[in-house]
Amino acid sequence: MSIVIAVDGTAASGKGTLAKKLAKHFGFPHLDSGALYRLTALGVLEAGGDPANEADAVKAARAVDYARSADPAIRPDAVGAMASKVAAIPAVRQALFEFQHRFVETPPEGAPGAVVDGRDIGTVIAPDATAKLFVDASPAVRAHRRWLELKSMGIERLEADLEAELVARDAQDRSRAVSPLCQAEDADLLDTSNLGIDAAFAAALALVEPKVKGQLEAKPRG
Repeated sequence: MSIVIAVDGTAASGKGTLAKKLAKHFGFPHLDSGALYRLTALGVLEAGGDPANEADAVKAARAVDYARSADPAIRPDAVGAMASKVAAIPAVRQALFEFQHRFVETPPEGAPGAVVDGRDIGTVIAPDATAKLFVDASPAVRAHRRWLELKSMGIERLEADLEAELVARDAQDRSRAVSPLCQAEDADLLDTSNLGIDAAFAAALALVEPKVKGQLEAKPRG
């Protein structure tokens, strides 16, 4: 069984950055599950489809190319909002579940483990994950982080509008019938509201490392 670090949490809470840093620290591959849904949404857009149409969304999900996960085209808020819509479609989640499940069961390049971030990793994708984090921060802090991110991309937005959008997205993600956003019972909560990235990573590592080291040491050698 591979080692899995599940990092769930709200949008702009810092979960993606922490997951990448944890992956680098342990030498594990990283999967951004949110990018899968954004890529699905982008695929619907590029095909001229409707994100609320199940057939359009499922077709895009099955054609997802994770190599495009760094494409800036998936990062605008409009794509994020559309990603939440396609994520509410059970058949889309099933198609992307299979992709994620393969990733955690058999990490790329024979790695002993993987780090995956998203909204249902510790509850649905990898309920038996070695370590689970649920990352959150206040809506105001998250809106400011998103504002800074967009500003660096040359996109001007009002923080108040971004905060309202994040709160609405939280509500949509938490209330959907399939795989709602929630903290797994055995996940450690990490509130990053008052933490810079270095302090947040130190806190995350302190929670995760003992569990990962324990499983690494328990793995048979040779």
